[in-house]
Amino acid sequence: MQKSLSLWNFFTIGFGAIIGTGWVLLVGDWMILGGGPAAAIIAFVLGALFLLPAGAVFGELTSAIPVSGGIVEYVHRSMGRTAAYITGWMLILGNAALCPWEAIAISTLVSDMFGQIIPGINSIKLYTVLGADVYLIPTLTGLAAALFVIRLNFKSAASVAKLQGFLTKALLFGMCLAMVISFVKGSPSNFLPVFSQVEGPAAVSTGAGSLFTGVLAVLVITPFFYAGFDTIPQQAEEASENLDWKKFGRIIGLSLLASGVFYCICIYAFGTILPWQEFIKSEVPALACLKTIGMYFYLPMLIVATLGPLGPMNSFYAASARIMLAMGRKGLMPESFASIDEKSGTPKTANIILAVLTLAGPFLGKNMLLPLTSVSSLAFVFACTMVSIACLRMRSTEPDLERPYRVPFGKAGIWASILCGAVIIGLLVVPGSPAALSGVEWAVAAGWLAAGLIIYSVYKRRCK
Repeated sequence: MQKSLSLWNFFTIGFGAIIGTGWVLLVGDWMILGGGPAAAIIAFVLGALFLLPAGAVFGELTSAIPVSGGIVEYVHRSMGRTAAYITGWMLILGNAALCPWEAIAISTLVSDMFGQIIPGINSIKLYTVLGADVYLIPTLTGLAAALFVIRLNFKSAASVAKLQGFLTKALLFGMCLAMVISFVKGSPSNFLPVFSQVEGPAAVSTGAGSLFTGVLAVLVITPFFYAGFDTIPQQAEEASENLDWKKFGRIIGLSLLASGVFYCICIYAFGTILPWQEFIKSEVPALACLKTIGMYFYLPMLIVATLGPLGPMNSFYAASARIMLAMGRKGLMPESFASIDEKSGTPKTANIILAVLTLAGPFLGKNMLLPLTSVSSLAFVFACTMVSIACLRMRSTEPDLERPYRVPFGKAGIWASILCGAVIIGLLVVPGSPAALSGVEWAVAAGWLAAGLIIYSVYKRRCK
């Protein structure tokens, strides 16, 4: 594989994967769910801190074993084939599902937002799926974005990294724009009251009864919005020859912290432009309030928001391809998945599979967004927890392994990662939790796992 990625490239891969477009589209829902921007900010701070030990675990293992799809390698070396397969299979669900998710997000933005200012965008209706209308021009726009990302991933890892660098700058511009608008047009008093039960325009309401339970309600969904730092280790094999692996270990945690700061600044900015209880009354309030202030604020933010999904789509596409590559190398998937294009140095079969999956996104309709969100969170946190267990085991089974970077506080830091992962998984699966999976989401997760185990059993018998 081509050795071309720098520390900055790895940072933008992680940051761009984490920060998509939720900070614009869903910031109002976060405030409603938590009972105000204060609860949302506290939850996102805690979410970053909860996942920071997992970032350190990834840093230790990746700097010690820099291979593509490293998660599969770590679990395979410490817990065996079956555990490695289940972890890789679940991570494919968590990562690959976000490729069509982001394509849907782009077509939804074009339909809902640009459709309000450009006549004719929604003039040709194709069909309705799950209660959502699908229109021709937004669908073609989503397909064009998907094809652009697919082309870059077939081309080289350097092309993927170059797009992430550009998108990181665009996202920072959007954050700064929100800050300026808040400073010029808003007031800190709009941030109050600290907690209040409210109802949004799309049947979203505050189920929590206090600031504490409001924080908890938002906290359990933050893993989905921090998912992406795990894309950094997946491309470690393509690091430049002179990379400082000790610094690399810190890059993963840095991308998490930077994303947390980004989210908190945006929540505060949007929560102070208008009184937040007034702010959340509109559909996509972050854009609606800017539209009332002036088109010179609205259009740049709309463009940034539309570009936003390209970052996660790009990073998760590359990461998913390398997870499949690793599973092919380990004999957990057909040998064809281990093949690499001689010219581009990218996974061949995996790229083709992901291209088909991503191109299906714009045709699925926006009502597929929500079910994929919680399922992806569960799969992502499960994989992080398995990697943390692998890291703990390898401290005993491979004590002499050279580790340029180590988890702070030793085994205690690793245990912190395991416990944080277990807490979040519990909140997602225990009945009665404010973020417990719904029936549809359980069906998706259970169906995916069952299908994976059947495929694994059949393939294992054939290999024998």
